[in-house]
Amino acid sequence: MIRNPILPGFNPDPSICRVGEDYYIATSTFEWYPGVQIHHSRDLVNWTLVRRPLERKAQLDMRGEPDSCGIWAPCLSHADGQFWLVYTDVKRYDGNFKDAHNYIVTSPRIEGEWSDPAYVNSSGFDPSLFHDDDGRKWFANMQWNHRSEGYGGAPKTPAFDGILLQEWDAQSKSLIGPIKNIFAGSPLGLVEGPHLFKRNGWYYLTTAEGGTAYEHAVTMARSRSIDGSYEMHPNIYLITSKDHPEAALQRAGHGQYVETPDGQSYHTHLCGRPLPPHRRCTLGRETSLQKCVWKEDEWLYLENGTVVPDVEVPGLNGAVPSEKPRRADYNFDGGKLPADFQWLRTPRPERLFSLTQRPGHLRLFARESIGSWFEQSLVARRQEHHRFRAATVIEFAPDTYQQVAGLTHYYNRFKLHALAVTLHEKLGRCLTILSCAGDYPDGRLTFPIGGGVSIPDGRIQLSMEVTDNDLQFFWQAEGMGAWQAIGPVLDAGVISDEGGRGEHGSFTGAFVGMFAFDTSGRAQIADFDWFNYDEL
Repeated sequence: MIRNPILPGFNPDPSICRVGEDYYIATSTFEWYPGVQIHHSRDLVNWTLVRRPLERKAQLDMRGEPDSCGIWAPCLSHADGQFWLVYTDVKRYDGNFKDAHNYIVTSPRIEGEWSDPAYVNSSGFDPSLFHDDDGRKWFANMQWNHRSEGYGGAPKTPAFDGILLQEWDAQSKSLIGPIKNIFAGSPLGLVEGPHLFKRNGWYYLTTAEGGTAYEHAVTMARSRSIDGSYEMHPNIYLITSKDHPEAALQRAGHGQYVETPDGQSYHTHLCGRPLPPHRRCTLGRETSLQKCVWKEDEWLYLENGTVVPDVEVPGLNGAVPSEKPRRADYNFDGGKLPADFQWLRTPRPERLFSLTQRPGHLRLFARESIGSWFEQSLVARRQEHHRFRAATVIEFAPDTYQQVAGLTHYYNRFKLHALAVTLHEKLGRCLTILSCAGDYPDGRLTFPIGGGVSIPDGRIQLSMEVTDNDLQFFWQAEGMGAWQAIGPVLDAGVISDEGGRGEHGSFTGAFVGMFAFDTSGRAQIADFDWFNYDEL
């Protein structure tokens, strides 16, 4: 059986691609660097992160981009002996404009170096590339209408102005021919995330609708001609949990169809797993996979006979799930950042951290404040479980209160908790807690233990335990006694899409990791010898 989600934690907008016996899924990374996560599997059950292809300035520079901008909804495909990756770099979120620029990069190998990007257009986000069987290529994306007065009203969500289609010329690396709006979406509204495929002379179009929260859905349509007109699926939706609040996988939508070599059918989709009592999905939007069947009417349906996704679905014959370790230990040996970790926005990580200046350690160069949109020294990995423990050890010698470094549970600049070493005029070197529990009313930091707690010289171990909606920090001086709880129990549930201003206000996921900032501008160093993450 396939156990959903197949990619736990922040892994939204899954685009799936099969090449022979190999399956690849590309997911959105938003402001996290390098851009786009690509996982690989040969059995649809066991998945391994193999590449983040957007890794240099020519491909991606997100410095200054607001929270939840950056890489939206990539599309991965294979044709003409190479992989094609289409992606959006969104430069603005709030207000009427998005400034969404679409690009294509290519590579003969997933694990290899990817090309510099070819610019495509900026008319909207969620692009995809379809390779027709006559050799022509077609580029589709949703169209953004900035004249909308907002969300809601009649017609619903007019900013989402249909799916545009235009031919892509791979030789000139440019769009050619007329632009046509091929699909307005269903009455649910907010049509986006288009993916095209062809079967038995039909062009099938799946889109995401309803927004990316609890009304989300995969809508399906088809046409005998690629540019329409498209008729709706008899059920309108292929996958959705919007009318089933009891379903384990909520927020189901935005995915892509794939066929196995022996003709079995599957469809990816994003989803969320809410925690009571506030229905906040603290693991972000995750990736799941559903088994599908074709019926005599030549429409695709979920194999379970409903539109509601299952947690367990039939996998391929002989697929055996591998046992995942409950603990991950990172010692920062080898001079390379472990694959689980990312940083924020900048293509110049050498200004944020080093794994060679002090071998066996992650050295952070404290830069701008935690939550900065430009240069933030924060290295973190995804939260993948509702209950976990994370710990690290820090060596840090601040000489001003403007220098702060430690351990953080992080979503964005308005949704974070952090336990850190700093300096206080009266307490000396001390521990402080910084907390920002959402962007209402004004997104200000709070300091749950006031000025802080004095600590001795030397290495300090920091940890956190998250149990569903609760977070507790701990500390100990290395070699000097047991772990001590510090500060009150904090709201871990706010580190989620639904925290702060709500699920349509941000779209990423919870991370846990190490940070350092120095608002004096002197780039004080902080060394971390190890980091571990335990599922509880």
